[in-house]
Amino acid sequence: MPNIKPISDLRNYTAVINEVAYGNRVYLTRNGHGQCAIIDMKELDELDKQKALYQLMSKLNDAEVSIREEGTTPADDLEKELGV
Repeated sequence: MPNIKPISDLRNYTAVINEVAYGNRVYLTRNGHGQCAIIDMKELDELDKQKALYQLMSKLNDAEVSIREEGTTPADDLEKELGV
């Protein structure tokens, strides 16, 4: 069950921070609407890694589609074009 608190509870931020753990986020609301969340740093690092992996896989998929649709350039032609 989500741990939802009004942002005013941050007056006693130590108690709020003590409730944060891996997999146990604290969601803060302002005037009854979601404002922000506090998450464990290890969880944040994992989310960042997952996001980077997703972006890489998306780019690789785009490259595969491009190769299928547009083909590739032979190495000799590429070297001539680059002047190598």
